[in-house]
This record gives sequence, structure tokens and C-alpha cells, in this order.
Amino acid sequence: MSSEVLVSRPHYDSRAVAQGVLKESPVGLEVPQSSSGSGTTGYRSAKYTPAEWFSNYHSILQQAGTDHHEAQSIQRESRTLYQDTEEATLKTQAEGTRLLGERLQDIHYWKSELQRHIDHLLTDTETLLALKTRLEKALDATETPYAITTDNLNCRTRRLGPDLVQDTVEEELMKEVDLIRSVQDLLKRTTAQVVTQIKLNREAKHMLELDWSDKYQAYSFDDHCGRHSNRSPDTKHHPGSAAMQDQVCNRSSWMKFSQDNLNKALQEEQATNSLRLLVEQMLQDTTEDLRVQCSKVDQAFSQRCVELVQAKTQLEMKLTKTLEQIGVQERNILVLQKAINNKETPLRVAQSRLYLRSLRPNMELCRDEPQLSLEGEVREIDATLTSLNQQLSKPRSSLSHLEESRMALEKDINCKTHSLFIDRDKCMTHRKRYPTVSTLSGY
Repeated sequence: MSSEVLVSRPHYDSRAVAQGVLKESPVGLEVPQSSSGSGTTGYRSAKYTPAEWFSNYHSILQQAGTDHHEAQSIQRESRTLYQDTEEATLKTQAEGTRLLGERLQDIHYWKSELQRHIDHLLTDTETLLALKTRLEKALDATETPYAITTDNLNCRTRRLGPDLVQDTVEEELMKEVDLIRSVQDLLKRTTAQVVTQIKLNREAKHMLELDWSDKYQAYSFDDHCGRHSNRSPDTKHHPGSAAMQDQVCNRSSWMKFSQDNLNKALQEEQATNSLRLLVEQMLQDTTEDLRVQCSKVDQAFSQRCVELVQAKTQLEMKLTKTLEQIGVQERNILVLQKAINNKETPLRVAQSRLYLRSLRPNMELCRDEPQLSLEGEVREIDATLTSLNQQLSKPRSSLSHLEESRMALEKDINCKTHSLFIDRDKCMTHRKRYPTVSTLSGY
């Protein structure tokens, strides 16, 4: 304790602290910093500074003022909300009554339309056996182009390396597959329509009757709803009625359902007179589409074969030049290696001379002109060898790259040859079996 010096706490001006400005310490007097060490134990009882005290009660005053303004704002909002909700409730109820009236008009309109089409719906049609047979023949004829197209796609999957690309031929073949499938689906649907025409008429009439019955009940319910008011004695609470019900349609789907039923009924009414013309046009269009797509695929194959031949030719020319460069580079390496080997003998001679001269006795071991010349000669030969070795690494690296290019070129040439065989010799030959226009038309 005898060696410790006790220093009193510095004096702070509370007003200066409140203003955020501390008085400067006396000149030459170092203001001790607050410490929590054992040397100051028992000499401080304050936990906070005057600035923190002022900041604390100012923050309390500020928070109280904020809460006061917030309470007044909430009171104003509550009065406004009460008035607005009272007015909005009455307005919403009036709007709901008006919409119910419009809904009754819509239901009455659709119910009348359904009744009109029910009365006019045809109950029987003639079967179209000849057209059905033609549709079945056309459907059978599409199997041949489908088999050809899928075989082309399978063959092209056996292309090698970078040639396994999704080129124009691939895209046109995929379009052809999709077109044939869509044509087959259309032919199947049309055949089923011809066979089941009478059944479809009855089903359409049945759907119209069910829809009419549903709308009759809906009209009754909405009419009863429209008669409800705030003075009605038969109203009561239904807490779960406002929740979204399962499988509830919207207005557009509701209208579309009835419109689809009416369109189906109208379609069935006109089926007997228009079905034959539709099938004829459909067969003509599908046949034309298949032949046009076949021509596009054949053209894409021809163009691809031309590209493959050109690419193969360019690769072969580049391979020839690469082989020439490989030979030239190999000869260059031999020349550099020979130059390096030629420097070994002069280096041994110079180093041997220096070694023997290092054995000279006493004062004869002098750095004379021959000594300096020999040392320069060794340094020059070492520098030459270093330069030659560095230069030798470049043609060796170049030769390695040339060899890699050669292998890549040879590999790509093999790929192009293989791809050309697949596209020209296999796929294009197989496509000559494509059916004629009359066969695709069902004759």
C-alpha cells in the first residue's frame, strides 16, 4: 500500500453534462478513467453518470408524451370506425339485395335457354358406317409414319460424342411425332363420335335436364333470399355459412358450364348434317399436314448431311495440316536437343581448364586474363544452356497440344462419319417408305 497513490475523483459540472459538454481538465493533470479494479474498491458508489440520469428521465417524459398522443389517435379512429361501419353495413346489405335480383334474372335467362334447347334437341341420327371405315383405315395408315419417325429418333441416339446434338432434324422429328400422335387422337375421337352419335344426343339432353332442374331449385332459393330483410322473423344466426364451401364454382365457371351444355346440344343438333363435311375436311387437313411435315423432315435431313460432309472435309484438311505441324515441331525439338548436346563438350573443356588452373601453387594462383576469360566462358555456356532448355520446353508443350488436337480431330472425324452413315444411309433410306396421300386419306 505504501507504493500506491490515491487520486481523488474529478469534478464534473452537471449543467455541462446536461448540455453534452465536459469541462476541460487542468493543464498537466491527467483525468483518471473509471475503473472497476481492486484498487478503487470502496471509493465509488454511483452506477450512472449525470448525463445518463438526464437521458433517462427525458426518455421517460418522451415515452409518456408518445403514449398520450397514441391514445388520442386511437380514440379518434374508434369514432370514425363506428360511423363508417354502420354506414357500410347498410350499404352492403342493399348491394346484396340488388345483386340477388340480378342473379334471379340471370338464372331465369339460362333456364329459358336450357328449356328451349331441350325442346329442340334431336333424339336420333344416322350412323355413318362408310365414313367410320375410312377413318379406321386412315388411323391404321398413320402407324407406318409413326414407326419410321420413332426409328429415326432411335437411330440418331446412337450418334457419338459432340454429334449427339439437338439439331434441326431432331426438332422436326419431334414435331412429326407430336403431329402423328395428335392426328391419331383426332381420328380416334372422330370415329368414336360417329359411332356414338345417338348416345351423345341422349347424354346431352340428360345434362340439359339436370342443369335446368338445378337452376329451378337455385331460383327458388334466391327468390326466398331476396325476400329477407332486417324485419323478417324467420332469420337466424348460421355461424359457419360465410365459410368457403368445398367444390364451389365461380360465376365464369357457372356460366361456362351451362354454355358448354348448350353448345354440346347445338353441336349434336347439327351433327347429322355437318359431321360428314367435318370429317372430310379433317382428313384432308391431317393428310396435308403429315405430308408437309414429312417434306420438312426430309429437307432437314438433306441439309444436315450437307453440313456433316462440309464439317468432315474441313476436319480432314485441318488434320492434314496438324500432322504436318507435328512433324515440323518434332524436327525443331531434335535441333534444339542437338544444340544442347553440342554445348556439353565446350562446357566440360572450360570447367576442366578452370579446375586445373585452380591447382596452381602459391602466387601463381592468379586471376589473370585466361582465368577471367574461362570464367566468362562458363557463364556464357550456362546461360546458353538455360536459354536452350527454356526454348525446348515451348516446342515440347506445343507438340503436346498438337497431339491433343490430332486426337480430337480424328475422334470428331469418326463422329461425323458415323453420324453421316446414320442420317444418310439409314434414316433417309427408311423414310422412302412413307405412305402416299391416298393411303393417309383412308382410301
